[in-house]
Amino acid sequence: MNRTLEFKEKTKTLIDDLKSVCANYGLGNDGNEFKIITQVFLYKFLNDKFIHEVKQIDESLAEADDLEQKLSNYNDDEYEMLMMQMSENTARLRPEHFISVLYKQQNDENFSKLFDSTLMDIAKENSDIFSVVTESGEKIILFDEISQYVTGKRDAFCRAIINKLSGFSFENIFHEKFDFYATIFEYLIKDYNSNSGGKYAEYFTPHAVSKIMAKCLVQEDVENVTCYDPSAGSGTLLMNLAHEIGEDKCTIYSQDISQKSSHLLRLNLILNDLVHSIPHIIKGNTLLDPYHKDKKGKLQKFDYIVSNPPFKLDFSDYRDDLDTKENKDRFFAGIPSIPNKQKDSMSIYLLFLQHIVYSLNDTGKAAIVVPTGFITSKNGIVKKLRKIIVDDEIVSGVISMPGNIFANTPTSVSIIFLDKSDNDEIILIDASSLGKTVKKSGTQKTVLTNKEKTKIIETFTSKKVIDDFSAKVKYEEIKARNYSLNAGQYFDIRIDHVDIDQKDFENKINEHTSNLNNMFAKSRELENEIMDNLKSLKYE
Repeated sequence: MNRTLEFKEKTKTLIDDLKSVCANYGLGNDGNEFKIITQVFLYKFLNDKFIHEVKQIDESLAEADDLEQKLSNYNDDEYEMLMMQMSENTARLRPEHFISVLYKQQNDENFSKLFDSTLMDIAKENSDIFSVVTESGEKIILFDEISQYVTGKRDAFCRAIINKLSGFSFENIFHEKFDFYATIFEYLIKDYNSNSGGKYAEYFTPHAVSKIMAKCLVQEDVENVTCYDPSAGSGTLLMNLAHEIGEDKCTIYSQDISQKSSHLLRLNLILNDLVHSIPHIIKGNTLLDPYHKDKKGKLQKFDYIVSNPPFKLDFSDYRDDLDTKENKDRFFAGIPSIPNKQKDSMSIYLLFLQHIVYSLNDTGKAAIVVPTGFITSKNGIVKKLRKIIVDDEIVSGVISMPGNIFANTPTSVSIIFLDKSDNDEIILIDASSLGKTVKKSGTQKTVLTNKEKTKIIETFTSKKVIDDFSAKVKYEEIKARNYSLNAGQYFDIRIDHVDIDQKDFENKINEHTSNLNNMFAKSRELENEIMDNLKSLKYE
């Protein structure tokens, strides 16, 4: 087993061990288990990263038998100087915050209070950089008091947690890259990623879809760009986008109504060296109260936007609050009406899509997951919105994905690509026949092979025409076909010609004529039989 795979398995084992502790204290599948697991995991990660970094800065610390004791001997000025040399991606800790110190104190009376106070100290000392902000400006700090979620035996619970954390080290994984952390993050949250209250946290975007979107969107080297997701969820799309650009070449902005999603996104940013973006992670309702604004108070415009917004959702409670003079430009194609029944089927994704178009800067690019019905619908706001983005020539491509690419929804999806720079042709791809169906936990899911992912990406970026797979079309062609963005409508119709002589041709004609005569004869027989039955029923 190679070292990367070994560390991956050890990290997964730690996560499983923490879940086992929660189960042993009655918290298995409890709503608070998510908070405990993710926060304890994050504490361990930050603890080990701090130790790893101070050893790089001061070699004498790397050789010390008792690191916390040596650091404790630093005076205030020396410790401050050490902190100033550390990366902004590393949380600031004091020696008494170390897991190794808590491990030695685990038999102290009221250990749970010591455990909680340690977490809260770390959170408060790192509040400026590591806090998520709400739309009203309130800070959501790194940690909660973990023991509050346990009923009884709190000291024993915290001891069990500390013992699991002390038997493992993250120091060997800080050289790992994006794919490693993406796998670990997905494993960490796999049991907590359902829509259990986060109003907009509808779907988890598969890593394969996120990768395709990022690679199709970023086709050149860029520097100092802004990346945005108005319904970010746990941030898979943003992480893939940032990795494709370069984590040090972009700043992430996001908003999501779910506090749970905001916690997950912050964790994702920390794992992927994007701590500098945490202050731009907002917990709030993007449609009703968009947070990110420029110095003049107008909505901020972005270089790149990615999003997998919820498709259908009841927003009737605030629908009329959106229908204002101030929102006319933002919701330029209209706001869905409130139906008499099935309010939960309101097409909220249309609002997110309009918000994204409005939030792109003059050269901005975007990739958005939409229900496939959007690319062909002939009615209402959908048609109007599609017409506008075609007439304005900002659609750069569409990829129709295989069914069940999202394990928890049967909805067929497509990816719409927008580009506000010059476009003269659109690439339309029908990838619906790709992939292999697998069954996992009783759910069917379509999985793309690496070869299939490469085919999609290379076809899109090169705008290559492939029979029955892709088409390259002009805007005028789309207008002539009622603004349809369905690739299949632009495929060339092929007629296979077969050379036959006169005799074979006559035989074919005679054969078809005979078949038609037989079918007409059977049709007349059935017609007579039906008439006879009707007459008999009339006289009965």
